[in-house]
Amino acid sequence: MEFIRDYADWFYLIGAVLFILTLRGLSGPKTAIAGNRYGMIAMAIAVLTTFFVADHPVIWMIVGAMILGAIVGIARARTVPMTQMPETVALMHSLVGLAAVLIAIAAIIHNNKLVELGPELLATNGVSFHEMSKVHLFELFVGCFVGAITFTASVFAYGKLAAKKWAKTISGGWVKPVQALIFIAMLGFGIHFFLSGSMTSFWAMTALALAFGWVWIAPVGGGDMPVVVSLLNSFSGWAAAGIGFTLENNMLIVAGSLVGSSGAILSYIMCKAMNRSIINVLFGGAMGGAAAPTAGAGEQVQRNYRSGSADDAGFLMSNADSVVIVPGYGMAQGRAQNAVKELANLLKEQGVTVRFAIHPVAGRMPGHMNVLLAEADVPYEDILEMDEINSDFPATDVVLVIGANDVVNPAAKDDPNSPIYGMPILEAHKARTIMVIKRSMATGYAGLDNDLFYNDKTMMVFGDAKKVVEDMTKAINGTGH
Repeated sequence: MEFIRDYADWFYLIGAVLFILTLRGLSGPKTAIAGNRYGMIAMAIAVLTTFFVADHPVIWMIVGAMILGAIVGIARARTVPMTQMPETVALMHSLVGLAAVLIAIAAIIHNNKLVELGPELLATNGVSFHEMSKVHLFELFVGCFVGAITFTASVFAYGKLAAKKWAKTISGGWVKPVQALIFIAMLGFGIHFFLSGSMTSFWAMTALALAFGWVWIAPVGGGDMPVVVSLLNSFSGWAAAGIGFTLENNMLIVAGSLVGSSGAILSYIMCKAMNRSIINVLFGGAMGGAAAPTAGAGEQVQRNYRSGSADDAGFLMSNADSVVIVPGYGMAQGRAQNAVKELANLLKEQGVTVRFAIHPVAGRMPGHMNVLLAEADVPYEDILEMDEINSDFPATDVVLVIGANDVVNPAAKDDPNSPIYGMPILEAHKARTIMVIKRSMATGYAGLDNDLFYNDKTMMVFGDAKKVVEDMTKAINGTGH
């Protein structure tokens, strides 16, 4: 084991390179499996190396925690449905934040205990001790409050995505002043802890950081939750990196920095796809949450739309040359991805060109629709991003929108008064025929009415996504005989 101790930095370097290869692999569906394997190997190297270089580790506690974590992780991975993946990711982020807080608390308590014993007594027992420097206190301050904010913010995001009753969006003129007050108080106690080492200030800072994480994310509207999940991923990385400095663990610093920077870049990309700034998402209030008014105050406008049956939709698609399918969260809720794959295969057998159009913020987290379609074994070459397929919509015979709403709303291009004006969308409204599967005419997650539903070329097909798609498949089978 002395070999591992002597070459620990080399093992950490190998792990760091593998983590970089992990991110590169996860950048595309075809290389994602290899990327995951690189990450698993890197993490195994990091854990084993840290285990052997740790000073006087408590073996039973470490091994017990690893076994317990493995049991919970494997059980969750095997049972979680893809529809619950967004809230599962948010919950994982919360655990990283909680770990950062607990490590900071343990480090400070451990240091204070050593201070109480005194350097002379420690020296007689062969223990060297150096009281924490200001640099270490600053690292603990940053790692702890970022971790605390990440923990409670991620717990709220989990509740919001899982539609828990306790995760209610808050609003009102009092929200921003309260946010500012808690944040300033948190920084004040943190600075006092940094200058004096006061444990009272440390506990106050931690408690306020936990409270701030909750009230900071609670006002964010449903339409912005994909960005929030991505940003919390970044925060969890920075929290881990901060604690890595405290523990003087190079691997934790590198891994945390990679997660933090990649999450920040992804958040920027998603905000750009929504034509929103990150400041506006996090401090500008909710993007929707309540339906935008369609007329003057208190006035409701009845708008006409055209509805049809699954048989009608099946007939139109079976007679088309090209079909583009636009999936949204409604497909995830209805667990319709396998039925959609079967429909696409049947259309292909009849000579129809079928492709899938994915918006960067479709679903409840980045890549949500890609994951669902990959689970159903939809060929990667059939899945196109927004920029790749938008120019093809005018020549498309039929667009089938399954549970998507805001990402195909023409108001983003045509209505300067719309909250989503300027947001890039899938230009499904330019197709020759549009069919939309929805349970009802209710607004989407961002709470906005969709002009696409009232387009003269649009036919609404109401019902559960899976059942409607299955009925369409049966109708096409009938027209094919």
